Amino acid sequence: MSYTINRTITGASVDEVDARTRAALAAKGFGVLTEIDVQATMKKKLDVEMPAYRILGACNPGMAHKAIGMEPRVGAMLPCNVILRAVDGGIEVSAIDPVASMQAIDNAKLKLVAAEVRELLGEAVKAI
Repeated sequence: MSYTINRTITGASVDEVDARTRAALAAKGFGVLTEIDVQATMKKKLDVEMPAYRILGACNPGMAHKAIGMEPRVGAMLPCNVILRAVDGGIEVSAIDPVASMQAIDNAKLKLVAAEVRELLGEAVKAI
């Protein structure tokens, strides 16, 4: 099982893909709670160069509330991370597959919520 939902965008900069990603996520009820510019952090902390790499911490409040109500410690696995990274041929967008990430939790109802979130994230990635 793959643990991410992926798509490569061609002909656009990382900033353009970032804006498109945020809009697609918002259209599916997600907000971006956190952002980590891994490229800038690696340069600052280790003085190393690397291609563009950003991590967006996306959260759908309704789905998060539902999941936390079923499994209070699930917050350790939230938010749903979406990465943007420069690859040969474009910018790859990879969203966590919530079904894969919830395999460690023995809660059938939570897995149904994870499947709903997977569908929403998949639609968002497709819409970018």
